[in-house]
Amino acid sequence: MEKNDIQIRVASEADAEALLAIYTPYVVKTAITFEYEPPTLEEFRGRIRHTLQKYPYLVAEQNGKILGYAYAGVFHEREAYSWAVETSIYVDETLRHSGVGRKLNRAMEAVCRAMGILNMEACIAVPEAENDEYLTRNSVDYHAHIGYRLVGEFYQCGYKFGRWYNMVWMEKMIGEHQDEMEMPVWFPDLKQINEILE
Repeated sequence: MEKNDIQIRVASEADAEALLAIYTPYVVKTAITFEYEPPTLEEFRGRIRHTLQKYPYLVAEQNGKILGYAYAGVFHEREAYSWAVETSIYVDETLRHSGVGRKLNRAMEAVCRAMGILNMEACIAVPEAENDEYLTRNSVDYHAHIGYRLVGEFYQCGYKFGRWYNMVWMEKMIGEHQDEMEMPVWFPDLKQINEILE
């Protein structure tokens, strides 16, 4: 795959069918997500619409084909958490380890930084012990490689495919924490998004 040909752009509700096709295998074949059933197309459209009201939702595209997507969302509802977001990335299962996720993450980090976000948080499912057929520790290793640090682990908190899974939180600081902070600029109000994504 020629990585230079991959474009990152803002997602729209019109992308829902392609994004759902990427997400569905993760639901039905893995414990990467703790959903049991894939959402409906209308529900998935609603998720995109809801996210874009405040946060970024990005897609990686090459020659008109969507390869993966990433989005940020609320870390916690209380106002004091406004400078932190929870991030998620999903790449077409046939393109894992191809660099698509890294390109999406770089773009998401740039957008979040431009918004004034300081902390990127990732909630990652992990197997209790060794890797199994539904889940590995690859996501933890990947996040560590791109600068996230492990901040906590919850044990046996997710049950899927007849077994228990743990969940870890990882965090990356992308801005300077100061005593006086301005509120972030929410995604719909962010200027020059195309220049940020170039």
